[in-house]
Amino acid sequence: MSLKDYEILSKLGEGAYSIVLKVRRISDNKIYALKKVRLSRLKEKEKRNALNEVRILASIHHKNIISYKEAFYDDESQSLCLVMEYADAGDLFQKIQFYQKKGTYMSERFIWGLIIQMARGIKALHELNIVHRDLKSANVFLTTDGKIKIGDMNVSKVAKGCLEHTQTGTPYYASPEVWKDVPYDFRSDLWSFGCVIYEAICLKPPFRAEDMQSLFKKVTKGEYIPIPRTFSQDLHQIISHLLQINPSNRLTCNQILQLPCIQSYSIDIIGEETENLLLKTINFPTKISKVIENLPRPNFETTIRANNKSLVLPQMGTKSTVIRDISVPPLKTHQKRENSEKSLDFLKEYRKIILKQNYGALQLPKVRYPFQNIASGKCINGKAQKEFTIVPRIKSEKISRKPSTNRTIAIGYKPSDN
Repeated sequence: MSLKDYEILSKLGEGAYSIVLKVRRISDNKIYALKKVRLSRLKEKEKRNALNEVRILASIHHKNIISYKEAFYDDESQSLCLVMEYADAGDLFQKIQFYQKKGTYMSERFIWGLIIQMARGIKALHELNIVHRDLKSANVFLTTDGKIKIGDMNVSKVAKGCLEHTQTGTPYYASPEVWKDVPYDFRSDLWSFGCVIYEAICLKPPFRAEDMQSLFKKVTKGEYIPIPRTFSQDLHQIISHLLQINPSNRLTCNQILQLPCIQSYSIDIIGEETENLLLKTINFPTKISKVIENLPRPNFETTIRANNKSLVLPQMGTKSTVIRDISVPPLKTHQKRENSEKSLDFLKEYRKIILKQNYGALQLPKVRYPFQNIASGKCINGKAQKEFTIVPRIKSEKISRKPSTNRTIAIGYKPSDN
């Protein structure tokens, strides 16, 4: 695993200590996003954040979260490289900018799809006690087939039964408790969730100001302009229930997904239940070789051909569902194959029992009968043997059909006059 395994196509983004590239993996010719983090320039806390992003991404297997592919260390650039799923339609912020220039609002159907899929992704994080802490439109990624995926877990935090107390995230989307520098929990993400949905509807954030002090006052008071009346009252209600000053009054993702208005829109959006397991913390030791040993295993998918049909199988033993062509019969799992072999063995034994009961012993004892060579008049092994008379084989009478009649007669047989 190294940068030599990838062909760099373009630059997707760049930060103070990292750069995100669009790359093509040479072995499978697929497109991925590769994030290079220059560890030599980072402080200890920033190094831990970089490894924490690898850990969280590798822990979650959900269709609404950018998926982890692999991580490795590049000696030449002294960078930690994180390979991720590539979202081929950009991010939500780019889409908002496009509609700003266009001068029109997005469709309400798209907004509902955004709410449902973001709620499912955030729910998957919160079920593992992960607080994203930097939900914003630039971290919500889109695909051409209509999927919404949450990414950029660099400052995400695993809450260990207590409230967080670190100021982080983007000011426009930060919750009142973060602004006030008081302890917060996963409900801070719900406020940011509301800000993202509001921005997608109105094409601008709900809280804006000329300076930080004015922005602080607006956020802590919860003052924002209502969304346009062209949108449904249900959207008004969801925004108002997410942008609540009191965290306990905010709707959770599970409550949002159970709303009747959500159910009518979620028919076309198929959800999937996944089993996620949070990986252990990756500590940053003094030797970089130790970091490489602790990195999660690759999680690529391998495409094979079977009966002229494409099968996509995980490269490693993940818990993700096998993706396959619907016209191809599913491959047998190990357990099914083992049960099948056991059933075949049982049928063989059962057949033997039936044959023994009906036809006697299956395997007769091996008896070596003495044989005398009649032609030479000698006995085998020097012992007198019982003589056997060799009778020439009697050929069966041939059956012929008389051309003039339709009756079958045997040779030498005369039909009676009767």
